[in-house]
Amino acid sequence: MKKIFLSLALTGLLPLAASAQSSDFEKYDLPKDLTLECTSITVGKKASSDGSVMTSHTDDSGRTRTNIYIVPAADHAKGTTKTLYRRVIPKQDEYGKMKKYEFVKTGEIPQLAHTYKYFSSAYPCLNEHQLAIGESTFTGRKEMQSDLGLIDATALCELMMERCSTARQAITMAGELLKKYGWNDFGEALTIADKNEVWHLEIVGPGKGKVGAVWAAQRVPDDHISVNANASTIREINLKNKDYFMASDNVYSVAEEMGFWSRKSGEPFRFAYAYAPESRMSMACRRREWRVFDLVSPSLKLDPNQENYPFSVKPDTLVSKEKMMSVFKDYYQGTEYDMRKNLTVTDKEGKTVISPVANPFMKADEQKLMRINGGWHWRGERTIAVHFTIYATIIQCRSDMPDKVGGLLWFALDNVASSIYVPLYGSITKLPKAYETDGRQTGFSRDAAWWVFNRIGTIAAKRWGDMSPVVDKEFAPLQKEFIAGAATAEQKALEAYRAKDYKKTVEILTAYSNDCANTALERAWNLGDLLWTMFDGMW
Repeated sequence: MKKIFLSLALTGLLPLAASAQSSDFEKYDLPKDLTLECTSITVGKKASSDGSVMTSHTDDSGRTRTNIYIVPAADHAKGTTKTLYRRVIPKQDEYGKMKKYEFVKTGEIPQLAHTYKYFSSAYPCLNEHQLAIGESTFTGRKEMQSDLGLIDATALCELMMERCSTARQAITMAGELLKKYGWNDFGEALTIADKNEVWHLEIVGPGKGKVGAVWAAQRVPDDHISVNANASTIREINLKNKDYFMASDNVYSVAEEMGFWSRKSGEPFRFAYAYAPESRMSMACRRREWRVFDLVSPSLKLDPNQENYPFSVKPDTLVSKEKMMSVFKDYYQGTEYDMRKNLTVTDKEGKTVISPVANPFMKADEQKLMRINGGWHWRGERTIAVHFTIYATIIQCRSDMPDKVGGLLWFALDNVASSIYVPLYGSITKLPKAYETDGRQTGFSRDAAWWVFNRIGTIAAKRWGDMSPVVDKEFAPLQKEFIAGAATAEQKALEAYRAKDYKKTVEILTAYSNDCANTALERAWNLGDLLWTMFDGMW
């Protein structure tokens, strides 16, 4: 019935406004290189330690909003429309203001009669039916970027959240909407999970002056994990295998028309090389792919300098949420790619050790000063944890629990290496005001949660060798408390659910999520004060 409803709803969609005009693109400067932004790791249900399907995201951007809030489910009158916006970088930032995206209206489409409740972060990420999304931008061919179309990545995530309940439904809907209304963004990978499976959806534009999109989707096997680190990873596709592949009906024809691939050549069609070959050349992307796979499947002994890795791999041991958290805190420590490795001093015992001021999160000018090769550019190094993360998610979707309990968003702010994940259940009805407040709008403020963690990350990076152990001493035990407490809260919520007291179910989870979020804020402010105090004489 859901499929029939969706099909009928989409059949009636008609454009209610013209597509974005070329003048919009002339008014704003679009990003030139997005290959440094965002990492997403996905886990199939048989690859996780508790049977959950997982997707994730680090929003590594200097311009997206820092807050998260709840958009409630809603009923809409017949004839209601939904306004779509596209995010753009203004040509000039206001002096004294934090850099941020501006949003330009692209048009309107008919709204559905009912929309679902979801968490609205910069990229909406989890809804009431345990549909979850991660995101990672990749650089597609410039000639594929369209100057027309209504839908960008943020808008598409929002449409999926409010209209869909499964990953396949979300991909199907995306394909229909993009064909009709058009994609106006760069290359994007959306990692879409539900309580049974997880898919990677990669999208590029149809070319300048055209409305539509070119896309392919590949399912992660249930006993595998996968990663997208700002590079297209879908290569050969087998559309006869409908359980693992989907694609737009123009996926081959556009490549031939544009001269990116030819059937006559005898070469296999590979989506990544047809539409985003530069992304496969980026060491900043490939090294993260290697690191994720090497951390969960070291037995494969993958070469850290390979051009291509498998789309997905089977982990050596089942992946827990704790393991996911540790991977997202990684900065190549203990490997030859740790940028601190040559910044050494002699300790009191005469041993050569990494200097306590050596910082794995150095900015480009600091790296030049230290004469560190590579650097933060598309051919250089880029770790998983970075100083320019705005927020991070790890989302669990669980088929052995009702939706009110099963959908769980672990949410962290700023650099994951110096932050902590708090549990936010998909059914909760409120969040602390500090999490709903956008720190990009307020400037430095105790009223916005992001600034609490940004302060810690900024301070700790100055003497990482000395301060990171202090951060870990505070946050590591607290993270364990949050995880253990979540299991207890879930048990109580499930008891209420079985008794059909659904209101109490939600109240239990709302209280626990808010308690954890507020506790994290309080401890983080105290930790920042402690760092200032302990290391005052070392600046």
